[in-house]
Amino acid sequence: MAAQTMTSTPEPQTTATRTVLVIDRELPKGLAANAAAILALTLGVHRPQLIGAPFEDAAGSQHPGLIPTGLPVLGAEAAELPAIRDAARERGLLVVDAPVAAQQTNDYDEFRAAVAASPELGYLALLVSGPPKAVRAVTGQLALLR
Repeated sequence: MAAQTMTSTPEPQTTATRTVLVIDRELPKGLAANAAAILALTLGVHRPQLIGAPFEDAAGSQHPGLIPTGLPVLGAEAAELPAIRDAARERGLLVVDAPVAAQQTNDYDEFRAAVAASPELGYLALLVSGPPKAVRAVTGQLALLR
């Protein structure tokens, strides 16, 4: 089997950034993992500079870069998520959210229509990224998801 070629990685971000996931603590593990995955994928698109350089293991196998700062996964009550989202947006932080409708259909157009028709969205999870002090101001009271 041929080795996979790594694509170029953007220059790492030079300013300090903190990124956290905040997930409804009542979600079943599989749904929580799904929500975290879709948020992390979207983060990679919006902030590619957060991804570290590719690395090589002792056997010479190549691996794509990972986020070098870690990605804490915090838990919150579902009812708290809209306020956390609003507070993060008010501080100018990057907020990626997963509305409840994200796990109610596999059709993206149906998902978008459901969100557009919802007068008040509920959320499964949020990703918040930005200056560490501002991110902690919004999420510092939350514990790790267990």
